[in-house]
Amino acid sequence: MKVLVIGAGNMGLTYAEGMSKSKLLKKKNIMVLDKSEEKMEELSQISHFDAFSELGDCVPKADIIFIAVKPYHAETVFKAIKGFVKPEQIIISIMAGVTISTIKDITGLNKVIRAMPNLPAQIGKGLTSYVTSPEVSRIEMLTVESLLDTTGKSVRVSNENLIDASTGISGSGPAYVFYFMQSMMEAALQMGFSKTDSTVLVSQTFTGAIELFNQSNLSPNSWMEKVASKGGTTRAALDSMEDNNVNELIKEAAFAAFSRAVELGKEN
Repeated sequence: MKVLVIGAGNMGLTYAEGMSKSKLLKKKNIMVLDKSEEKMEELSQISHFDAFSELGDCVPKADIIFIAVKPYHAETVFKAIKGFVKPEQIIISIMAGVTISTIKDITGLNKVIRAMPNLPAQIGKGLTSYVTSPEVSRIEMLTVESLLDTTGKSVRVSNENLIDASTGISGSGPAYVFYFMQSMMEAALQMGFSKTDSTVLVSQTFTGAIELFNQSNLSPNSWMEKVASKGGTTRAALDSMEDNNVNELIKEAAFAAFSRAVELGKEN
C-alpha cells in the first residue's frame, strides 16, 4: 500500500510522520507532494519519505491520497488531480468545510473520507473525527482508521454535520484550553508569581486534572464537587464563574466555531 500526502504543511507532515511508523506501510511507501521549493528542500532531508513536486509523478502510484491543503486551494487541487486518479483510490480530506459531495463532483472519485484532526496530533495525542462515503468498504475504513490512529485517537461519526460539530469541540478545542491557561497564567503573574512559576503552576495543574479525569469514571461535575467544599476557596471560584455565566459563554464559543465550519462548507 502506498500513501500520498498532498500538502507538506504542519498537519500534512504530522500525518506523514505518524504513518511512517505504521506497520501497515513499508519504508518509502509514503509520498509527500508540495509545490514550494523551500518545502521540497525540507522534504529532501527526510529519508523515510519520497518527495514530489509534480502530481503526475505520484498520484497514479497512490492507494490512499491525503489532501492537507488550505480549504481555499481545494478546487484547484481537485481539478489538478482529476486527470491522474483511478476509481479504486481513496481520498482523505482534512480540510475544514469541504464536503464529500464537493470532492466527489470535482475529482470524479467515489471513495471519499472527510476527517477533522486537531493540533495535538503533532505529538501523537491528537483526536481525528471522520466520516466515510458509502462506497468505502469496512476493510478500507479500518485500514484508514489505523492510519489516523498513528497520530492519537480517531472517532468515526455518522454524518458530515458531526464533522462540522467536531470542529467546534476537538478541532478548535485546544485553543480554548490555551485561552483558559493564558488567563490563569496572567492571574498568577498578578498575584506575584514569576513567569516561570506561573507557567509551571498552570501547566501542571492542567496535566494533573486531565490525568485524574482519564483514570476514573467520574464526570467533570463529580470532580468539581470533590474539590469544592462548602464555603471554601474553590467554591468561591466556581461561584464566580457561574455568576459570570462562563459555562454558557464557553458553549457559545464552541457553537461559533461549529457555525463557521458550516459557513466554510457553503462558501466552498
